[in-house]
Amino acid sequence: MMDNNDMDNKIERREFLKKISTIGVGVGLVGANAPGVFAGGSPNETIVVGVMGTNSRGAALARGFAQLPEAEVAYICDVDDQAIKKGMEAVREGGQKREPRGVKDFRRILDDKNLDALVIAAPDHWHAPAAILALKAGKHVYVEKPCSHNPREGELLVEATQKYGKVVQMGNQRRSWSNVVRGIREVKEGAIGEAYFARAWYANTRGSIGHGKKAPVPSGLDYELWQGPAPRREYKDNLIHYNWHWFWHWGTGEILNNGTHFIDLCRWGLEVDYPEQVSSNGGRYAYQDDWETPDTQITSYDFREGKTISWEGRSCNGQPIEGHSVGASFHGTEGSLVIHGNGYSRFDKNGNELEKVTLDSEDALDTSGPGFDLDADHLANFRDAIRKGTTLNSPIEDGNISVVLCQLGNIAHRTGRVLNCDVETGRILGDKEAMKLWGREYEPGWEPTV
Repeated sequence: MMDNNDMDNKIERREFLKKISTIGVGVGLVGANAPGVFAGGSPNETIVVGVMGTNSRGAALARGFAQLPEAEVAYICDVDDQAIKKGMEAVREGGQKREPRGVKDFRRILDDKNLDALVIAAPDHWHAPAAILALKAGKHVYVEKPCSHNPREGELLVEATQKYGKVVQMGNQRRSWSNVVRGIREVKEGAIGEAYFARAWYANTRGSIGHGKKAPVPSGLDYELWQGPAPRREYKDNLIHYNWHWFWHWGTGEILNNGTHFIDLCRWGLEVDYPEQVSSNGGRYAYQDDWETPDTQITSYDFREGKTISWEGRSCNGQPIEGHSVGASFHGTEGSLVIHGNGYSRFDKNGNELEKVTLDSEDALDTSGPGFDLDADHLANFRDAIRKGTTLNSPIEDGNISVVLCQLGNIAHRTGRVLNCDVETGRILGDKEAMKLWGREYEPGWEPTV
């Protein structure tokens, strides 16, 4: 016999199906299961997630959540039919028996009361607007780095997190890697004396993106929805699905694409927040093409605590630093510590190695991420924060500070000036032109609001 709760649930599902049926084929659903059939609700049960943006990193996250105990992927959301297929396949590879729904417009899933969280891995210009919409709908959020396209969006996202009281974790997963945590602890506990300088780097050998030509939008791609909050631009053939990173209109350059991870480690180890002063030099040197952000960037952050962080990004010259293509190093009065992959090495002041901690898994230059074994703890931390109230390893209030540092580096680069900053808020002091880059313009009707 059906009780009242069962009857209510059936009515809710019918109402959701009615809403979905009005959407149309262009932003509809694909797959075998009906919306709302995934078990959710109690914080002691399985968390149900939808993954937004599954061409690359999002597919890895879909696979990760499918593998994660007490988690289930209910929806794969992407504006491209081919990316939806990638996400669906990733869930199957993760071993999940129940097939998720494929959805073009992620907003259509936010009405599902059984959905606990939205996982966001869409292009950067979507991160904060999508997260805020999800929070308004009562969903928790896992948002890939960077958590925003510009500093003002980060401020709004933090405000929304506090207003709606949901769990928001950023995808700077090294905050959960066991040996990275151990290495940072050593720095904080004085293993290299008083740490005063940290260096972050990333080196790759990316090729030219050429000069894009106006072209028809590929079949299966909803380019209007892909642009979303960004003011409209015509489609070109060298933009989607990865090269948007190098255009200011949608992307944020290498310093936020990869630098966020390692500048975050530097800030964590030195125990600093917003800098007093930021400078940045570099340019697009390797090729003459449509790429707008710097392929070579040297950024320096000076803090009132008498500490400095530097970033070296080389997108088109992969010569390693300290023997690694990516990493962070700390330098103090008694020695240095270099973090590489999920491991680290500690040296005395003369460069003699005193300690080496490693795992077989090392960083790889793979845009989809390091794989489930290294992602698992960060995803589990997000799950447990929802289910049990466990403290987040990267709450958005803290993760956003690291993102703002990277954004300040870009603003310093774009203005060609040294920036003086408010150490409490990160906001730029005495430079109205630079502060114009604190936010952005939006397509009318798409402005994010808390």
